[in-house]
Amino acid sequence: MRNKKNQDNKYVIKSLTPSQIVKELNKYIVGQDAAKKAVAIALRNRWRRQQVKENLREEILPNNIILIGPTGVGKTEIARRLAKLANAPFLKVEASKYTEVGYVGRDVESMIREITDIAVNMVKAEKMEEVREKAQKLADERILDIILEPVRRPVKETFTIPTNIETQSENDLNLPKKSARDLYREKLIKGELDDTIIEFEAQADSGGPVMQILGPFGPDDLGINIQEMLGNILPKKTKKKKMTVKEARIYFREEEAKKLIDMDAIIKEAIFRVENTGIIFIDEIDKIAGPPSKVGPDVSREGVQRDLLPIVEGSTVNTKYGPVKSDHILFIASGAFHVSKPSDLIPELQGRFPIRVELHSLSEEDFVKILTLPENALIKQYSALLKSEGVEIEFEEEAIREIARTAAEVNEQVENIGARRLHTILTTLLEDILYGVPDLLKEKKIRITKDMVNEKLSTIVKNRDLSRYIL
Repeated sequence: MRNKKNQDNKYVIKSLTPSQIVKELNKYIVGQDAAKKAVAIALRNRWRRQQVKENLREEILPNNIILIGPTGVGKTEIARRLAKLANAPFLKVEASKYTEVGYVGRDVESMIREITDIAVNMVKAEKMEEVREKAQKLADERILDIILEPVRRPVKETFTIPTNIETQSENDLNLPKKSARDLYREKLIKGELDDTIIEFEAQADSGGPVMQILGPFGPDDLGINIQEMLGNILPKKTKKKKMTVKEARIYFREEEAKKLIDMDAIIKEAIFRVENTGIIFIDEIDKIAGPPSKVGPDVSREGVQRDLLPIVEGSTVNTKYGPVKSDHILFIASGAFHVSKPSDLIPELQGRFPIRVELHSLSEEDFVKILTLPENALIKQYSALLKSEGVEIEFEEEAIREIARTAAEVNEQVENIGARRLHTILTTLLEDILYGVPDLLKEKKIRITKDMVNEKLSTIVKNRDLSRYIL
């Protein structure tokens, strides 16, 4: 029964095709086709697995991916964009934040708890959206109760009957008389009462910092929901709140929506999504790779790799919502591997990431595309910032090419930081303009030429010591 329900679940099996995923990624990321392809196939395989017969479905394990490439070439950007495309629980974590179990710091199991929290909030938001209309009607009734509570008088005392009856049409006279509640409801829906301030009793927030009474372990680590346990024991506190009707409509709608949804069903759905469609992106995995420590325990490198192994391999983690299996969660790791190399990871962990994709360094031509093509291109960003001041900025094609050439040159000579170099170069180039607008610089149209770029950047680029600090 459960499997049939899961197969019919419209949220779980919805997915883009690999070509559609690559098309979406192309809007924001230049080049790196191999990485985009690998990620798109892995994402689509999550959907394909759901269509397979049950007995074989459990045997199909995800092919985890490791992205290898220098900094600033698009590894993290791929993760950010994937989060929006995945239509599934997605978590991005930094491998360097974790320490070995038993030491102070976050242990790797916390990533499963975090992705479960994300899934619960995702499903909850969807279910609340489904009951939004009904919740709004109930919220409006509560507001009407508050508004009309002080005035318990007959309708004829509140609303005067118009004296000019002759001017009213026969149809108007035949209409049934509206009660005060109906009239106020109409005003409320039309927004005529939006600025009215109302006062009401509301439940005080019980959420606060949880004391660590269990040593280094928090309640989540032990799969305990303390708020839920104490909520049934401690008396519920209330406090008076004042807000406008417009704010109260949203506040009460949220409250009513929470009453209408079934949290048990939401948690069940969320756990299913995590176990079958969840994606965890582990960034900076190279920071936990390296030769074993010669002095003392290696709590944040090899120790973390050992702890990560059972999670990636498949294990059951206790969360406050119940046990969650990580067998079919897709893991995508990425790292620059400047100091270490992928072979420095422990062999067992290497085997859990069978697909390796290398991202290439960015060329001058790539920088030109990065500056102009993506929807969030840097030139478009700076143009939008200056447009807010009423200034129009235009970059000549030759100027863009010169900026790209300078970025490539500095990356080659100083340190290769990829596309991030464009940020430093554009900030240096436009510094005087950004400072002078709007009071010191009165021009409403500024044109950036090749000569201007050379004038601003040539001395810095030529002086390698200076470029180390400025670019």
